[in-house]
Amino acid sequence: MEAGEGRFPKQRQVLILLLLMGAQAGWEPHRYYVMEETESGSFVANLAKDLGLGVRDLAARGARVVSEDNKPLLQLDLQTGELILNEKLDREDLCGPTDPCVMHFQVLLKNPMEVFRAELLVRDINDHSPEFSEREMTLKIPENSPPGSVFPLKKAQDLDVGNNNVQNYNIGPNSHFHVSTHNREDGRKYPELVLDKELDREEQAELRLTLTALDGGSPHRSGTVQIRILVLDVNDNAPEFAQMLYEAQVPESSPVGSLIVKVSAMDLDTGTNGEISYSLFYSSLEISKTFELSSLSGEIRLIEKLDFETISAFELDIEASDGGGLSGKCSVSIKVLDVNDNSPELTISSLTSPITENSPETEVALFRIRDRDSGENGRMVCSIQDDIPFALKPSVENYYRLVTEGALDRETTAEYNITITVTDLGTPRLKTEHSITVQVSDVNDNIDLEFLENSFISSYQRSDKILRKIYYDT
Repeated sequence: MEAGEGRFPKQRQVLILLLLMGAQAGWEPHRYYVMEETESGSFVANLAKDLGLGVRDLAARGARVVSEDNKPLLQLDLQTGELILNEKLDREDLCGPTDPCVMHFQVLLKNPMEVFRAELLVRDINDHSPEFSEREMTLKIPENSPPGSVFPLKKAQDLDVGNNNVQNYNIGPNSHFHVSTHNREDGRKYPELVLDKELDREEQAELRLTLTALDGGSPHRSGTVQIRILVLDVNDNAPEFAQMLYEAQVPESSPVGSLIVKVSAMDLDTGTNGEISYSLFYSSLEISKTFELSSLSGEIRLIEKLDFETISAFELDIEASDGGGLSGKCSVSIKVLDVNDNSPELTISSLTSPITENSPETEVALFRIRDRDSGENGRMVCSIQDDIPFALKPSVENYYRLVTEGALDRETTAEYNITITVTDLGTPRLKTEHSITVQVSDVNDNIDLEFLENSFISSYQRSDKILRKIYYDT
């Protein structure tokens, strides 16, 4: 059977509209909870009950659990309908500092095709202690500093989140200082050393204190660092930055060694008291391994490739210190710009071959597409070649169905090679192609003409003999 060209559109392109797809799903995602470090094989939920299906229905419809990154974190037991852990989860490895830690997954059913969205929230346990980046902090404090003066201290790092992160700081008993825990707008807590009593360099030129960071877990975990305080003679001018906030935008494709921004501070003092050096303040692991700050020039350069999909922005705190122990601070906001560096991805979920000829519209394949870029770089167009009797039909959650357009004829074409092309809308455009082969199986739909001809001749000969016999008998 040959179909006329007018039956098939010349262009089959379906634009991905994420918001529309989400609305089509029509099912608010279930959220499940599990504590990190829970043993593999542990029960998470009765998925059959939550979906309102029987256990037999799950098996009959080929129920599958599919995660966002195709990582087998969860497993569906088709014998019981239970969702179980496939491996022990480490919240810090999965989500780092992000809180809450949510792993998105879908439950995929066939015949009819349905996709149910769900989320697994991995809850934190207090399995990390606060740690300071160095064993000792050194502060240089002028002897004429008035009581009430505040001196910021470097904060401790704790890989846990929420209440299990650092909640408070304290120092050992002394007659000059106490510690105040300050809350920043971004939720981070850092310690400030507050002067209670005037210092006298001639009486005591150096003090040593122990700073302790406490988290809010149960039981508490803690970490300590030594504070060395050098009491200085008067230096009456602190460094001042030309700007309190520097802003920069950097394409994620920028090469290592690129200059991101240069900060600059001035000090009105002369000699050692006017010599400025720059350093990172409140530096995280991501910042220290990505950027390098020149202590002499204030230049910030890239030392590791950026990845917008991993981290899209950085906030740096810079300190300018003079030789007399005074310092000034500024902030640097670095925004990473997305470039189209990720090709679309296509994952086949199911494939049916061969297809019986003369069948009505039949689902051949079910597949899912995605692009890790954002904006136009992450929007996609999906198509197949226009000279075959197949069509693409969008489903939910970025899934597509490849179906036949009417009945196929094996005697005309016994095999089809179909190329699925996914192209993003970035600049330059990136595409991914995936080829599948579909065979057409035969049914008995053609009459044997030679058999009919022989049958007709045989019948005619028998009739002729009968007529001849009747004639001669009479």
